[in-house]
Amino acid sequence: MLFTWLTAGTPRQLALSLCLETPSWIAATTTTWSPPLALTLLPTALIFPPTALPAASPTVLNLPDLISEQIGSEPVLPYLNRELTGQKLLIGANFASAGIGILNDTGIQFVSIIRIFGQFALFQQYQQRLSSLIGAAEAQRLVNDALVLITLGGNDFVNNYFVVPFSARSRQYSIPDYCRYLVSEYRKILLRLYELGARRVLVTGTGPLGCVPAELAQRSRNGECAPDVQSAAAIFNPQLAQMIQGLNAQLGADAFIAADAYALQMDFFSNPQKYGFVTSKVACCGQGPYNGLGLCTPLSNLCSNRDAYAFWDPFHPTERANRLVVQQIMTGSSKYMNPMNLSTIMAMDSRN
Repeated sequence: MLFTWLTAGTPRQLALSLCLETPSWIAATTTTWSPPLALTLLPTALIFPPTALPAASPTVLNLPDLISEQIGSEPVLPYLNRELTGQKLLIGANFASAGIGILNDTGIQFVSIIRIFGQFALFQQYQQRLSSLIGAAEAQRLVNDALVLITLGGNDFVNNYFVVPFSARSRQYSIPDYCRYLVSEYRKILLRLYELGARRVLVTGTGPLGCVPAELAQRSRNGECAPDVQSAAAIFNPQLAQMIQGLNAQLGADAFIAADAYALQMDFFSNPQKYGFVTSKVACCGQGPYNGLGLCTPLSNLCSNRDAYAFWDPFHPTERANRLVVQQIMTGSSKYMNPMNLSTIMAMDSRN
């Protein structure tokens, strides 16, 4: 999960990317100064600039970084980074904690993670620090004008429902019932975010979870996407979009923007060569079938050109794949973005 404030320049002075979740087997928090394993996973660390977070983010630039780049801002610092003081608070803050989910029991196998309402508490603390710096009224204005990115749900499947056969949640719910439960809980999270001042929130659903190398390695016989996991993602995402539409209607404003991550990623999963990839099934770094097992370590298989791969490791897309996703977030049609894309939002805001 990720909270990140981004500077949006002219139309929006502060862009808050609030909860970007990363399905990950690494118990690292991107809110902290130095996450675990940051220097030990050599192939991962080698592709990072010195200030990046290789243990939690497997590409050189992730979605918030790339959105910052597109809107002309500088990348933001993790909220608990010691350098995030003074004027740097005006740029924003990253509150992310990898491995968490919509539900509190998601990611219980990880240590030192900050769950969503803990992140909200840090967000409130951030607002207090911002108020001390520029005054309460101006701080509130900046928060209201911020662009927020929040992504939740993937870990609730891969690190909860499907984490082991006959998991507690899978015994409690069928897949359709579990999806409905997740969406109802997600709605509470989005309403709380609205109460905390967010007025422009970009909400991305889950990607095609059954098609990632980790799932292919564990559940696929002939390279086909894992049907149960893929079915869950296909059920969850339309329900999420419908919930967002209803929430906007209730609020009387387009506070929440739905980005269909499933459709965004399925394009190049289904036809990788069309987008310049050698494969969308095999990870650049890993081991086992499809390089989909374990972590990326110095003993892993490592590709010579990660830009030719849709996946960096068993779960995470490469930067080039993320750039394709961000391109659609910025300018994509209603197939991907509802009720509008980010460029349209920024154009509207520039006129206000």
